Amino acid sequence: MNTLDPRTPVVIGAGQINDRFGSDEYQGLSAVGLAAAAAEIAVADTHAAGRLSEAIDTVAGIRQFEISKPGVPVPLGRSNNYPRSVAKRLGADPARAILDVAGGQGPQHLVTEIAGEIAAGRSRVALLFGSEAMSTAQALVGAECPPDFTETVAGNLEDRGYGLSGVMSREFANHGLIGPPAQYALLENARRARLKLSRSAYAEEIGRLFAPFTAVAAVNPYAAAPTARTAEELMAVTGTNRLIADPYTRYVVSRDKVNQGAALVLTSIEAARELGVPEDRWVYLHGHADLRDRPIMDRPDLADSPVARLACELALEMAGITTADVTSWDFYSCFPVPVFMAAIDGLGLDADDPRGLTVTGGLPFFGGAGNNYSMHAIADTVDRARLRPGTFGFVGANGGILHKYSAGVYSTEPTPWRAEPYVERAMQAVVDNAAEVPQVTRAEGWSRIESYTILHGRQGARTGLLIGRLDDTNERFVARTAEDDELLGVLAETEQPIGKRFWAFNVAAGNRATTTPRARLPVRSTPGLFASHKHVAVARDNHLLVVTLNRPDARNALTPPAHEELDCIFDEFFDDPDLWVAIITGSGDQAFCAGNDLVYSATSGKPNYLPASGFAGLTHRRAMTKPVIAAVNGYALGGGFETALASHLCVADESAQFGLPEVRVGLIAAAGGVVRLPRAIPEKLALELLVTGRRIDAREAQALGLVNRIAPSGQALSVAKQLADEIMANSPTSVRLTLELHEKTRAIADVVTAVNARTSVMNDLFSTADLVEGMTAFADKRPPRWLNQ
Repeated sequence: MNTLDPRTPVVIGAGQINDRFGSDEYQGLSAVGLAAAAAEIAVADTHAAGRLSEAIDTVAGIRQFEISKPGVPVPLGRSNNYPRSVAKRLGADPARAILDVAGGQGPQHLVTEIAGEIAAGRSRVALLFGSEAMSTAQALVGAECPPDFTETVAGNLEDRGYGLSGVMSREFANHGLIGPPAQYALLENARRARLKLSRSAYAEEIGRLFAPFTAVAAVNPYAAAPTARTAEELMAVTGTNRLIADPYTRYVVSRDKVNQGAALVLTSIEAARELGVPEDRWVYLHGHADLRDRPIMDRPDLADSPVARLACELALEMAGITTADVTSWDFYSCFPVPVFMAAIDGLGLDADDPRGLTVTGGLPFFGGAGNNYSMHAIADTVDRARLRPGTFGFVGANGGILHKYSAGVYSTEPTPWRAEPYVERAMQAVVDNAAEVPQVTRAEGWSRIESYTILHGRQGARTGLLIGRLDDTNERFVARTAEDDELLGVLAETEQPIGKRFWAFNVAAGNRATTTPRARLPVRSTPGLFASHKHVAVARDNHLLVVTLNRPDARNALTPPAHEELDCIFDEFFDDPDLWVAIITGSGDQAFCAGNDLVYSATSGKPNYLPASGFAGLTHRRAMTKPVIAAVNGYALGGGFETALASHLCVADESAQFGLPEVRVGLIAAAGGVVRLPRAIPEKLALELLVTGRRIDAREAQALGLVNRIAPSGQALSVAKQLADEIMANSPTSVRLTLELHEKTRAIADVVTAVNARTSVMNDLFSTADLVEGMTAFADKRPPRWLNQ
């Protein structure tokens, strides 16, 4: 007689479905339809004598790929409440509905979490499921009468969001590292370098690892690609097996065009008994672990995954078993490296382990059913545990780019529920407390390759992507190849590119890599200061430069090409000794600048970046040693307000409006607003403006000290020119050194310490011709003739 706590959790049902496109049985099911079909199979699999569906109090759904990132289109429509849509199909009305975060760790993580809820008495019967209809969506979106999978279902939903913090990187995106193949390839190549294997030897290792996976998939009725292949076939580059990202061919990359669903039923043993579920259907979770790694660029060793290794070890330890006690394994296998790092490097298994490293066939062959793959692995593991009572099955589930790892050990052998959060926290601390990695965003100088890959386009285009370390500082950075076939040759043909030297330099869009400084691309692709510009107008009046943002149809909102023009213009302004003051203003009478052009960002498909000098070429610029005046005519919003804050002085039209509305569109004022505004006005008021997006008019801005002068309507530029004349009547050398001294001492809080701070400014002043001219002119009672020397 089982004497366990009646709240002990057990898996009592598992179900899977594959609606293979083109087969005789193809039904064209939606994601909801697939999950519901799998759930019905799981419910039937319990052999329950009672009405199990009516007893379900919790449903938890895995997020489909098409709703795993913001802004991704859902071409055939979706349910507004995926978990409840599935529950409704089964006639269930649960008290709780969960839509989990994105990531392949989700199925195992949910099993562990919901098992804990059952053990704590907060749930008795739970249904977990996930599905993908990507193949159907791709095939039918262009049909004459495509199906509409839109559903609206009432009821509460615990939507946990995307869960992409630390997984997605703007820096990676700007360099073209936007897909899993390229990012995993960086880890793969780092591992090859650590093992000191040749290209061919490592390709053999990948083939040897995955060939047995294809054999498993070949006999799995739910597999998307049931074809057995040899190791040589997997890695041979052919017309149908092209290179994707070095070292990956298409055959070893996760297959995402699938129509698959899987579901599990979890209950307490008390509920299982009440429902009449035979005990030979019960499978216990003996061990489990959930760990999270840092973003890729923060990891000390790109060739290692401590979270995969430690999670696997912890789950086995909790179960009280060793690797020798496990009968079946399944390691998340979207690419080879997660299997290598968890199974081979982590647990010391062999690629040809007679037990196999997958129960499904793996993501490239069984099918990468989106975030839900491991639900299929758990379902197969449950089936195998029942066929061989008392044996142990292991599932390792990976999310992100080895960012998240969840592991579980399953058996029909009865066991009490175990939860050891203190051990898990200790293991997480090992990862979190690892050494910090020095990094730099904008790299310049001789560097060495830490890892790399080459992206291969369908038409033969190649792009090299690198993680490098600067020779002088050892700072890590990401870069891509410039127009340099020689460096591409090094990456593609050198036996081991890692450790090779290259030259890094920075352009507005990011870091570029070449073989030598001589191969460096011209940094400036924009015209000179007074040439014709597409987005900006430039005019000179003796020592005054007037820069006009010239996109009135977009309220002078700026795009990356406009920022690049302004970057060049202000570089040349600060370098030209005959230009003493600059005014920046906007064309038309509606707006000074409405910030970033969000329409361009959303529709161009191009990276949205800023040059090193920041928004409008000003907000990130360090050496602003000449006065810049913002002449604000109309709206100064977002980056426009940040540009005004970055300017030394500000003249505002009486109708001007200032605001940082980024939070209203899901952004933050990261081009300087969050930093500068609380330093310019009382902190609490600044934070109010930042978190509400509230606008202030010219009078309030002046009262707060953000505006120097208010001009009559339409006269902001005219008044700014008057202010510039007052400045230019003085020594340009004194003005420049005044700004320099201010910049060097502004961060010193104590006034006396700041006054006494040692700088070179006064020494520089006493060696100038303007000092002599100013004092001489004063003595002669005549206007000075400034030499700017």
